[in-house]
Amino acid sequence: MNHSSKPGLSFEVGANHLHGVLRVDQIRTDTLVQLVQHWSNPDDRDAIITALDELSDVVHGVAREGELDAAVEQVEDVAAMDTAQVEVSMVDVRRLLVELTAVARRVLRFRRPSVPGQREAGAA
Repeated sequence: MNHSSKPGLSFEVGANHLHGVLRVDQIRTDTLVQLVQHWSNPDDRDAIITALDELSDVVHGVAREGELDAAVEQVEDVAAMDTAQVEVSMVDVRRLLVELTAVARRVLRFRRPSVPGQREAGAA
């Protein structure tokens, strides 16, 4: 259960407590809006549908190395999509830091403490 005051932009501990989960719903919303932004133009819509069909073929088939990335990039290009990023206010940065710190404390509780930049014992 996500206990954040803003679940749509939050960090939480994963179900097995061995990983963290970053949730950024705004990226999904922006992606869908950008995908259909040019939908009213029949030529653009046809090009987007063609690119999505190609992506579907890659996803449902055996993709060669780099093929998935190329298919996703093609959809992004045809739909004139922006970079998947979200501006985060100072208030949310502070809140996310607190949430991430709590997640890190939980996830890393069994690891030996180490100094950043120092290799752990036994590392080659």
